[in-house]
Amino acid sequence: MKYHEIINEIQKKNFNNVYFLYGDEPYYIDLISDTISNTILHEDEKPFNQTTLYGKETNIETIISEAKEFPFGAKYRVIILKEAQYIKSIEKLENYLQSQQLSTILVICYKNKKIDKRKSFYKILKKNAILFESKKIYDNQIPEWIRTYLNNHNIKIEIKSCHLIAESLGNNLSKIDNEIKKLLIDIEDNNIVTPELIEKHIGISKDYNIFELQSAIGKKDILKTNLIVKHFAKNQKHYPFVLTISNLFSFFQKTLIFHKIKNTNKNNIANELRINPYFIRDFEISSKNYSIEKLFSIFEILRDYDLKSKGINNPSIKESELLREMILKILK
Repeated sequence: MKYHEIINEIQKKNFNNVYFLYGDEPYYIDLISDTISNTILHEDEKPFNQTTLYGKETNIETIISEAKEFPFGAKYRVIILKEAQYIKSIEKLENYLQSQQLSTILVICYKNKKIDKRKSFYKILKKNAILFESKKIYDNQIPEWIRTYLNNHNIKIEIKSCHLIAESLGNNLSKIDNEIKKLLIDIEDNNIVTPELIEKHIGISKDYNIFELQSAIGKKDILKTNLIVKHFAKNQKHYPFVLTISNLFSFFQKTLIFHKIKNTNKNNIANELRINPYFIRDFEISSKNYSIEKLFSIFEILRDYDLKSKGINNPSIKESELLREMILKILK
């Protein structure tokens, strides 16, 4: 089952007695376990009927003992086992899985690990529990994840703003979720997330960011490039030099690919570059301003300054100065 299907069933009061949530993306595991924690029992029922256990502090015997107790003044007893990956010999739950307490909802959160599908434990889980694998999503899927998340809340957002949030916050879905919730508090009546709103609540500048830098360099807009570089140099904590190099390498690599694309159909270009069609214009402009010969020269510049950022061939020059030098050579 997909995570939203599981949540929908829980909200409809269609419960399973055992949920085994595993995988390397903690966000969905927490989302499902929190939904169970907040849905099944009323607040006045929880003190006697809802227990949270931690893998580092408990054992199989305690888990089974808790699961076999009957509820007091409620229909169900809820046991949430967090950090289950630290439990030794979790396979010993096999007997309980095959003879469950029907008044108990047992939620097992098994993060950052997978279950061996060849073993009997996996087969028993598959037959006797809701088994959900929470898979990590790729970095290039994060902008679309953000757009879908907001769309589910009936909120609109430009694709560029989605990329801006993703670039700033990385692929930590829990962190992104928390930051987006800040936006939703102050959303206007038109239900649109604007760059100004992002800057206000998340602290990402709409004018000084890696996408604006790439665009300015691609256009050879020296004035705007220098303004952004100056901002980056003053805020090195938020704009690490090594990350700027990495992003520029990716930008120019896509520019090189654009040079070689023969099928100029918009969808084909987007697929070849692995980008949203919104950004095609940036690479079209960049390819006109930077020949293939110049691009290979830029790759050498980026490699050279990557080494300097690591202390190689670098006579103690500050990163802010290295950034200025590097951009100047690219634009020269």
